Amino acid sequence: MKIVFATNNQHKLSEVRQILGDSIEVLSLNDIGCHEDIPETGTTLEANALQKAQYVFDHYHIDCFADDTGLEVDALGGAPGVYSARYAAVGCAATLSQPIDHDSEANMTRLLSELGENNNRNARFRTVIALIQQGELHEFEGIVNGQIIRERRGGEGFGYDPIFQPDGYDQTFAELGTEVKNHISHRARATQKLADYLLKR
Repeated sequence: MKIVFATNNQHKLSEVRQILGDSIEVLSLNDIGCHEDIPETGTTLEANALQKAQYVFDHYHIDCFADDTGLEVDALGGAPGVYSARYAAVGCAATLSQPIDHDSEANMTRLLSELGENNNRNARFRTVIALIQQGELHEFEGIVNGQIIRERRGGEGFGYDPIFQPDGYDQTFAELGTEVKNHISHRARATQKLADYLLKR
């Protein structure tokens, strides 16, 4: 079975390929010659994942799945959520013409500043995967609950990993390292549900 993962992120690709194993060949956007900027204009993780998967299915006529991930902080009403990758730029008029994307340091700085001394540090990482297979939509979700700590710790990982400590651990994602994180992460949990579904087909 061949299926497209609507990404060129090598970290995501290797993680997904490892979980799905040899029975399913996972192609990247590069592999199918898709070099366009696929729009992500949804206001929810579900909408963005579906938009990306639908774009590939409609334009390349091949089964496809896409993911979107957000960090949801209780004290901030679920923010940054769908805007996690560009949180530092959200609401900044000066950046609208050239939006800042994936500036992890700036994103963490804004998040910690907005939380301030608030003692409610509860948060969760949530990944949604949208699969379009033979024209049918299927969705899978993975969640990891944890806490936002008050200062950065650890040098591995990416995004908000240095300030997110998952429940049951005394280290952040950035301290736990890639191997441990990939076993317990939100994306790994969503991908495992996807794998369970595809491997039963």
